[in-house]
Amino acid sequence: MRTAVEKILEQINKVLVGKEDKAELAVITLLAGGHLLLEDVPGVGKTTLANALAKSIDADFGRIQFTPDTLPSDITGVSIYNMKNGAFEYMKGAVMHNIILADEINRTSPKTQASLLEAMEEKQVTVDHVIYPLDKPFMVIATQNPVDFLGTYNLPEAQLDRFMMKLSLGYPTATEEQQMIERKLKGINVEEVKAVATKEEILKMQEEIMNVTVHEDLQKYIVEVVEATRKNEKISLGLSPRATMAMIRAAQASAYIDGRDYVIPDDIIKIMIPVAAHRLVLSVEARVAKQKPEEILASIKKTVKMPR
Repeated sequence: MRTAVEKILEQINKVLVGKEDKAELAVITLLAGGHLLLEDVPGVGKTTLANALAKSIDADFGRIQFTPDTLPSDITGVSIYNMKNGAFEYMKGAVMHNIILADEINRTSPKTQASLLEAMEEKQVTVDHVIYPLDKPFMVIATQNPVDFLGTYNLPEAQLDRFMMKLSLGYPTATEEQQMIERKLKGINVEEVKAVATKEEILKMQEEIMNVTVHEDLQKYIVEVVEATRKNEKISLGLSPRATMAMIRAAQASAYIDGRDYVIPDDIIKIMIPVAAHRLVLSVEARVAKQKPEEILASIKKTVKMPR
């Protein structure tokens, strides 16, 4: 299965220049069974990364363009009365796919944002008291602009906690931007990405990842870091138990794609900030001082001894 992972990364990196580390974290999120949030300024490749990851897998793909007038029923589906047979029939919503691109998720209302909560956690939707399970694998890849942009709504803490990782791509370097121009002029775009793995292979890899060994000392280290976020005076809302499990599963996936059946400290270091930083709610004093969750989390890491 290592070969399949390498092929997926190769397809993504064909169209996403200079972001190999972000592509790897996106694949880790997929294999760990999580959801991915991409936040950055417009035009840096958020949608390209989401599209390339989805296209590299032979699975159903759906795209939702969130706008202020998007309704919850557009996401979950709706029951419509069929006059021919005298019964209500369920019309599938946009969420009924394996991979969902929720584009500009913070441009829609909180009510519509909340329509994804059940799907992201329970892998199902409820419409008119009827539960409809989602196909597996299921992954939401959401993009959003920074919250101070015009016409955006903050994602609630409960929804942020359901995203396993949050990534920011950032601007490319001058050399990378030149490479982007060259590839664009040659006609290389996201349409060139080919499916190199089946959803059955993805499901098998997700099962194998659950068997990756996490030593008791590494488990204890993660718990101590989580506990430290709950006691830090600069943080008003620390990491949840869901975050603890997300770090464990992401570390297992990191070890897996490196060809190991056991987690090492480097796996935890690689995934900690992408998994944890977006879940922290800073205190008023920390926000006034313009401190960032990543900085506070980095300082916490220094105070908790990493096992060898």
